[in-house]
Amino acid sequence: MTLRSRTGALYRFDPGALCLELLVTGGPGAFARHEVLHVPADLAAWAERSRLTPTPELEITEAEVVAARRLRDALWRAATARIRDEDPAPEDLAVVNGAAARPPLVPVLEPGGARGWAAGATGTHLLSTVARDAVDLFTGPFADRIRTCAADDCHLVYVDTSRPGRRRWCSMEHCGNRHKVRAHRARGSAKS
Repeated sequence: MTLRSRTGALYRFDPGALCLELLVTGGPGAFARHEVLHVPADLAAWAERSRLTPTPELEITEAEVVAARRLRDALWRAATARIRDEDPAPEDLAVVNGAAARPPLVPVLEPGGARGWAAGATGTHLLSTVARDAVDLFTGPFADRIRTCAADDCHLVYVDTSRPGRRRWCSMEHCGNRHKVRAHRARGSAKS
């Protein structure tokens, strides 16, 4: 995904899982100020930017946008609990499990061997796919590698899929680079 920093710079962010990609659309509490899911077109635009390729043609209702925000907020809290080595709240698990219980997007084989999606895809199908991805992540081999960026002013959540499992930054070209610049300046100041 391509994100824009507070300074306006664009940078790549790969959270490592579809469910974590939804978290960049806003969130509970202080993250509500970043809310971008207001109307069905906003959820469709997020799907376009997500790792779902090709992007499914979706019919999305206002109620499904509300459900997307509810699922996203539950995923935020569940991921934060996981990072703190705590159990997610039962009400957040109920939201994720409820969405996962619905029918997901259905992949199809297109003429020529390309992947596509079955016709009639809805926001509910999209949210089920996201929730099922969350179930796989939170119960899979990378569950212990769900992390928050190490930068003091960044709260992006990602799953560390690197081989050594020592990823610290949401993006090396953004937060990782800012850290290197600060460290370099601090070393230069210490020499003066």
